[in-house]
Amino acid sequence: MEEIYAKFVSQKISKTRWRPVPPGSLQTAETFATGSWDNEENYVSLWSIGDFGNLDSDGGFEGDHQLLCDIKHHGDVMDLQFFDQERIVAASSTGCVTVFLHHPNNQTLSVNQQWTAAHYHTGPGSPSYSSAPCTGIVCDNPEIVTVGEDGRINLFRVDHKEAVRTIDNADSSTLHAVTFLRTPEILTVNSIGQLKIWDFRQQVWEVHFHPSNPDHLFTCSEDGSLWHWDASTDVPEKSSLFHQGGRTGTFLTHSISNQANVHQSLISSWLSTDPAKDRIEITSLLPSRTLSVNSLDVLGPCLVCGTDAEAIYVTRQLFS
Repeated sequence: MEEIYAKFVSQKISKTRWRPVPPGSLQTAETFATGSWDNEENYVSLWSIGDFGNLDSDGGFEGDHQLLCDIKHHGDVMDLQFFDQERIVAASSTGCVTVFLHHPNNQTLSVNQQWTAAHYHTGPGSPSYSSAPCTGIVCDNPEIVTVGEDGRINLFRVDHKEAVRTIDNADSSTLHAVTFLRTPEILTVNSIGQLKIWDFRQQVWEVHFHPSNPDHLFTCSEDGSLWHWDASTDVPEKSSLFHQGGRTGTFLTHSISNQANVHQSLISSWLSTDPAKDRIEITSLLPSRTLSVNSLDVLGPCLVCGTDAEAIYVTRQLFS
């Protein structure tokens, strides 16, 4: 077993991250960052590993991790990520997100960018305003995505002082972690173990379950789509609601944990694990893509939606 070297630093360490090596480089990891928590003063620190292969003057191995520099951090460090070779992004229990810049010439860290109220439980400036911990961050230059205890998702760019995009009330539970699937898509996990995929390329402006038939879901989007999601037991063949256009359909397979000790008749089709009920039919309700579909409403067999193309679409025959 190889030797493990310890250094006592008089701080509780919440996060440790290796600085990534340059693409194509053959060098091994040499520098790492740490963040502390639950101390009177917390720090973000940058360390260099000791020269473990050389002997010191006493004949022992030089195994100490050398502190290169550190900087005070307001609040607990909840997450820590390298943005690039020189910049480190820290998430704070105060709801603040800070980008620190490393200056190798004089071995110092400075604040490069900061969003002080990235996460909060109510609107900033209101009497009941209270910060919410930023619980997770992920970086993909030039973008930074943050999640928090407030169930909010923020998309930042290092050259912007304000959030480029914010999804308020993305989750009713605390969001604990986030990662990129692809550049525009992220995956989040909340406090009850739910995984959700988010796509920053387009917004689903409104989502409505049918008020008396929850097997039917309707969504409208910024990309001009208006979709009918049908999870009923028997999916009938239906003609297009708007006869000017063709019908577009697809099927999604879904499998969600079985609800034990619950009578089958009380289980929504969205939660059923019956193999005969494992397909969702998705139908495009508009004849062709248009400008953003901003709002929809459903009542009985009637649907109405409004668009940025200065058009209102109405149907009274949803289920015919």
